[in-house]
Amino acid sequence: MKRKLLFSAATLVLLVGVVIAYFYIDYQDFKLTPLDMTQPEIIQVNSGATFDDVKADLVARGLLQKPHYLKFLARETGQATRIKSGEYRLEPGITPTSLLDLLVSGKVVQYTLTLVEGWHLREIIAAIENDPILVKVLDYSQPGQLMQQLGYAAQSPEGLFFPDTYLFPRGTTDKAFLQRAHERLQTVLQQEWEQRAENLPYKTAYEALIMASIIEKETGLASERETIAGVFVRRLQKGMKLQTDPTVIYAMGEQFDGNIRKKDLNIDSPHNTYRYRGLPPTPIALAGREAIHAALHPEPGKALYFVAKGNGAHYFSETLEEHNRAVAKYQLKRN
Repeated sequence: MKRKLLFSAATLVLLVGVVIAYFYIDYQDFKLTPLDMTQPEIIQVNSGATFDDVKADLVARGLLQKPHYLKFLARETGQATRIKSGEYRLEPGITPTSLLDLLVSGKVVQYTLTLVEGWHLREIIAAIENDPILVKVLDYSQPGQLMQQLGYAAQSPEGLFFPDTYLFPRGTTDKAFLQRAHERLQTVLQQEWEQRAENLPYKTAYEALIMASIIEKETGLASERETIAGVFVRRLQKGMKLQTDPTVIYAMGEQFDGNIRKKDLNIDSPHNTYRYRGLPPTPIALAGREAIHAALHPEPGKALYFVAKGNGAHYFSETLEEHNRAVAKYQLKRN
């Protein structure tokens, strides 16, 4: 009888050992086996969500077959209480171990919106309003008050955002987005201003930004930025009107139909550099770093005029007589 009891106890211990070994091997295999998915999945971890909430979502989606193992793994690694809220993209092949690493990393899905060099404020607003991800909290019905809504001093918002491609997670507001773009502009502008050339006709970095916006709209070839900047700087230094078409187009606003007529050159707007001397009161578009750099590092020379040749390039002239001949050759004949 005693031998039977010993045999039964030994058998029980052996069975327990086998069961433990099975679950151990199965658990180790689970940690490195990809989730049951054939295409990317986006999961949302809401603020305040528990690990059990996330686990339940994975089960409901049919991605997780052994949720008890995942919970044990999360507790074993200490990750159960460290998951961060946000939107996560799960790729096919992701394992439970990698999943937990992702959820505590905070590497949420990033969306993009690009602000393009040369864009006007109305184009920025349209892009933001049409973006399906950004949360809209700003009032665009009075664009002139936009900077105040963003928490800055009252001034025209035209040209005060840096053109670039911005990454942001779901839940980002349009206010936060524009604040970031404005701060980025201030950083770039200050960096370039501190390294500016000497004897420039700008009193402030803002005036340089205004010039950069004109250069941005005038330039078809990147190689001509500094050359065009040189022409405008010399005209300012000589007290000549800038007489640049983009400022007329800006003054015309939505009335611009693709053509500038002689009467348009006399539009009574402070932005019309055919009518008023000096720089316009505000930028006329978004200026990129290259245009800002050109405004602050104009190319030396004697040219005071230029005209578009029709191929993206310009012909530069030192005298009005030469310029008129170039206009006749490249503009009047083409028209």
